[in-house]
Amino acid sequence: MTWSCARRRAEEPQEAVRQTAGTESRPARPSTAARPAHPAVRALAMLAAFAGTVLFSVVLARLTLEPSAASAALVHSNLQPGRSIDAYLENASTFEAARQLGGNLLLGVPFGVLLPVLLPPARGLLRVAAVTVCLMTLVELIQGALVTGRVFDIDDVILNTTGALLGYLLIGLRLGRAVHPRRRHWWHRRPS
Repeated sequence: MTWSCARRRAEEPQEAVRQTAGTESRPARPSTAARPAHPAVRALAMLAAFAGTVLFSVVLARLTLEPSAASAALVHSNLQPGRSIDAYLENASTFEAARQLGGNLLLGVPFGVLLPVLLPPARGLLRVAAVTVCLMTLVELIQGALVTGRVFDIDDVILNTTGALLGYLLIGLRLGRAVHPRRRHWWHRRPS
C-alpha cells in the first residue's frame, strides 16, 4: 500500500463525519485515469494503424526477403552480437555504414509506433522489445534459410529492436495512451 493510498483511507472516515455534521466537504477529486478517446477516433486510429502495419509489412518483405544472388558468396551468418556493427563502422564507407545501421534502426521504428495502438496488451517498453525481438528473429531466420544472398544476422535484430524502442518512447507511448487509456487494475480500485 502506498503512502498516498493509506492517507486517503485515513481521511475517508473524517470526510464522512464532516458531511454528516453539516460542515462543508472538500470537492471530489478528479479521476486519475485518462478519459477514453471518442469511439470514432479510436476506430480511425485503429484503422490507420492497421493500414500502416500492412504497408510496413510490404516494405519489410520487399527489403528483407528479396533474393540477392550477386551477394551470395559475400555474406556470412552472424551469431555474435556487435560483429557486423563493428565491421560496418571500421571497414565500410561512412555512407554505407549509415545506410546499413540507420536503415536497420529505421526498420524497427514502426513496431514501436504501431504495436501500442494495435495491441493494447503489448504496451510497455519490455513488451514492445519482446515482440520486436520475436518478429525480427523470425524474419532473419526466414531470410537466412529461404532467400538467396541473405543470412541471419543477430545485429539486425538488435538494431531493429533499438529502433522499435526509440519509436515507442518518442511516439508510440503517447499514441497508445491516447487511443487506449490506462486500465484500472483490480489492485488500484478502492473498495466502496
